[in-house]
Amino acid sequence: MILVGESSLEPVEALREARHRTMELLADLPDELLRVPLAECINPPLWEFAHVAWFQEYWVLRRLFGEPPIDPSNDRLYDSAAVAHDARWTLPLLDRRGTVDYLERTLERVVDALRLRSSRATAYFAALATFHEDMHAEALIYARQFLGYPAPSFVGFERSVPAAGGALPGDTEIPGGEMVLGARPEDGFAFDNEKWGHPVSVDPFRIARAPVTNAEYRRFVDDGGYLRRELWSDEGWAWRLSRDATHPTYWRRSDDGGWQRRYFDRWVPVRDDEPVVHVCWHEAQAYCRWAGRRLPTEREWEFAASVTPEGEKRRYPWGNDEPTESRANLDRVFGDVVDVGAFPEGESPWGCRQMLGNVWEWTADAFGPYPGYLTDPYAEYSKPWFGTHKVLRGGAWTTRARMIRATWRNFYLPHRTDVVAGFRTCAQG
Repeated sequence: MILVGESSLEPVEALREARHRTMELLADLPDELLRVPLAECINPPLWEFAHVAWFQEYWVLRRLFGEPPIDPSNDRLYDSAAVAHDARWTLPLLDRRGTVDYLERTLERVVDALRLRSSRATAYFAALATFHEDMHAEALIYARQFLGYPAPSFVGFERSVPAAGGALPGDTEIPGGEMVLGARPEDGFAFDNEKWGHPVSVDPFRIARAPVTNAEYRRFVDDGGYLRRELWSDEGWAWRLSRDATHPTYWRRSDDGGWQRRYFDRWVPVRDDEPVVHVCWHEAQAYCRWAGRRLPTEREWEFAASVTPEGEKRRYPWGNDEPTESRANLDRVFGDVVDVGAFPEGESPWGCRQMLGNVWEWTADAFGPYPGYLTDPYAEYSKPWFGTHKVLRGGAWTTRARMIRATWRNFYLPHRTDVVAGFRTCAQG
């Protein structure tokens, strides 16, 4: 079974549901918006949509069931491991109609094949294809934000807002101890970078109950934090100079002297109690130096999110029951970030809130393998990025609930600001 919000779906239903969400992201984009300039953090939209179909075809139909390719020429177009990022703009890609047809035909063939056979292997590759599609759907939302496109049709500008919002200041003190860091075989599907859970020691630490808010980050901006060289690493300062950055990427001054942020193609007020979002790892580090704080390590973050005072390891901060709309801002339900004080039902045992959902959270650590690491069949998922990327935890409002859990490791280059990412901090010492 694959977790989806408040329920569980069988593999076939999960694949169909993921494809429906993908189609939603394509359906409301006119043809002129499918032609985009070359940029590091996005793919040509038609390439990305067809890549999702290719991946599903390759791993389920061809690798699992041994079927011939639907079109052998697609390997030279849509294999992300073989087709360099910058080359994707110059390839003879399928047009919109061809892309939709490829998505539909691939899904139906995969569904037919899965219905005839059921095994541990079929469940694994069905989950791999589903989560891969979920991740690309999230990336396509990031792309729409980066390009200033309208919000997807399923995201209403007049969004619903959960109750019990506001700020949530202060730290919680965690005594540390022993924990199993990472996924365990009994947890179900896990990507190779989570394997396997291994014992680690965690020293006592103090961690913020909530992510850094806009009000907190605005004080850093207004204090000239972007112009103070001593707050930035060499790499971070080079990034800041390359952007001439004096504030977060999607912020601007409003006519009344306050701040606004761009939400897709609209400008909205920067709300004090929402988490700062679309900041990169370098910005998070500079803020921490300014505030006399630091980013949590991965093991600290996972301890605060999933270990009880009695030493029990949970799947989610609130326990082992699946995510719901009252526990976490996931699955695009609320259409944007919400106040950091929302979702008291989703607190961790230590009183930390929103450790799943709302914004991905940068950690201090570089992305690397766990002890005894072995690549899974999809070897290109993790290994090529070890050492160059930074780890994020927890998921965002754009993340599928069925995918996220406390052991999940996301990873991006430290200068990326298109990701729906914020951060929480720890006390020094």
